Amino acid sequence: MNKDEFVPARKKLNKTQQKLAELLGVSVKTIHSYEQGRRAIPAHIERQIFFLLSNQRSRKQNLIPCWEKKQCADKEKCPAWEFQSGHLCWFLCGTKCECTADASRRDKLQNCRSCRIFTSLLE
Repeated sequence: MNKDEFVPARKKLNKTQQKLAELLGVSVKTIHSYEQGRRAIPAHIERQIFFLLSNQRSRKQNLIPCWEKKQCADKEKCPAWEFQSGHLCWFLCGTKCECTADASRRDKLQNCRSCRIFTSLLE
């Protein structure tokens, strides 16, 4: 995530810089640094932002679980199925999606960012 993605995400969350800082457990100065591009946005902050975006009330309605969208044959072995979190497959480690099953934790989110499950949450 870069500053050009971070600012719109904050606005979609309808948070001021102060409120987002409180929510993420960082200082307002850190939020300023992210938005101005002076500081790289760490992976854990990126994941928190995407988690918050994907769990906004308006976005959770009428979600089709990943195992249905992808017609998954291994759904019973997948943590997304086990925890009935088909909209959070990108967030969970150990998922059985063909595109991320062998990916490292670091590569998983990058792979998921181009997946229709993930992108549909951010529209």
